[in-house]
Amino acid sequence: MASSETERSTRGFQNPDWETEFNRFEQAISSSPAPIRVRSVMKLSESANRIPKSILSRAIPILARLLRVSDDPSRSVQSAAAHCLKRIACIGGEESGFAVKMGRCGVISCLLGLLLEANGNDIALRRIWVKCLWSLVTFGSSIRIGLARLGGLEIVIRELNIWEDDSSRWCLLEILTALTTIREMRHVLVHNGGLKFLVEAVRVGNLPSRERACHAIGLTGITRRARRLLVEAGVIPALVDLFKDGDEKTKLLAGNALGIVSAQTEYVRSVTAAGSVPLYVELLSGRDPMGKDIAEDVFCILAVAEGNAVLIAEQLVRILREGDDEAKFAASNVLWALSGYRHSVSVIRDSGAIPLLVEILRDGSVEFRERVCGAISQLSYNEDDREAFSDSGMIPILIDWLGDESEELRDNAAEALVNFSEDQQYYGRLRVAMGHPVFRNMQSKLARIRASHELMVIRSMRRVTIEPLARDQDLL
Repeated sequence: MASSETERSTRGFQNPDWETEFNRFEQAISSSPAPIRVRSVMKLSESANRIPKSILSRAIPILARLLRVSDDPSRSVQSAAAHCLKRIACIGGEESGFAVKMGRCGVISCLLGLLLEANGNDIALRRIWVKCLWSLVTFGSSIRIGLARLGGLEIVIRELNIWEDDSSRWCLLEILTALTTIREMRHVLVHNGGLKFLVEAVRVGNLPSRERACHAIGLTGITRRARRLLVEAGVIPALVDLFKDGDEKTKLLAGNALGIVSAQTEYVRSVTAAGSVPLYVELLSGRDPMGKDIAEDVFCILAVAEGNAVLIAEQLVRILREGDDEAKFAASNVLWALSGYRHSVSVIRDSGAIPLLVEILRDGSVEFRERVCGAISQLSYNEDDREAFSDSGMIPILIDWLGDESEELRDNAAEALVNFSEDQQYYGRLRVAMGHPVFRNMQSKLARIRASHELMVIRSMRRVTIEPLARDQDLL
């Protein structure tokens, strides 16, 4: 009879009378020896996907208490409980609240304690503790702060330092990236030697985790020390690979993080050599405004090196030939920014970009002409660019625009023509424009600006974020 009762108690949730089965489970856990408790927990785990969530929720505190048992030298009961908790958390997902309830029942502190106590050779047990912890962090995002306060990141870093390369290492990396959503934890990574694992996490794990790693790299990489540590850990090829293979959101994150790394002069050539330029061309040619902004800013940084400027100009010319209006406008913006570098003057002229701009403007929409003409007005401050525009037939087009209905187009055309008029070789060709009211108004306006030393501010606004790099050109 006793044997029959034990058999019924360990049969485990095969009967649809869930309340009765739960009572049997509870009784087996409270009064049975370790082998029966293990079998009862395993039966619960095996049947968890068809057990009502209300029953699973009631089982969580019981399983949490099993993690604290002291009469289990082999850890068999604890490992069975951890495995079952992981399965319940995964089945319930974020919306069930199971993982949060586990955190409230002390599961996190128990798992961290078990990891600290684990012998380095107990890889099988440590794997169970880590996978259970991973399920809580993955499906209970609100408990990450509690994990951090309990020293979770330090323990994860310790485990990563001693963990063999096996199929469960990714769990530790995903826990690590989840914790990097907390600002204080990113500081811990920098000071505790954890940045190399953040770089590893860019390559390993599910896509949300890899995106979190990218985001954390972008946030930590703003300091020179962190950038150096990240580069030494191989962050540049890791980000480029993710940039190539990721979806639209991932490309933005990887592109932004790589741009932050490239903001240090000694890494500019490495970022380009890793094959990043075509990837930023993809962002510049895409439809996402943020992607275009990222690509424009990074191109301005990379072009500090003359060899990079040549490569970038070649890609921009291809966009001017083949891209849509938005991509062409973005390319013209970059060309304008590059014109501020001494070595880029000849690069832009030799790339063939200026004749393409003029050709595009002849047939472009009013909106496109308005936007690109701003870049032309800025490029016209450079003597070599004025020559290229003149040779491409731009002066008559600018004169025609003085009478356009668009005020923005009129003003930009007038600014460019004023710059041409101050160059003796073009003065005679501009007589017809010099009497135009729009030209005269712009001429007076520019004179006032120059008198008050504001012109330099206007011309430098677009390049303000890369001025430190421009000052360090001799380092390249």
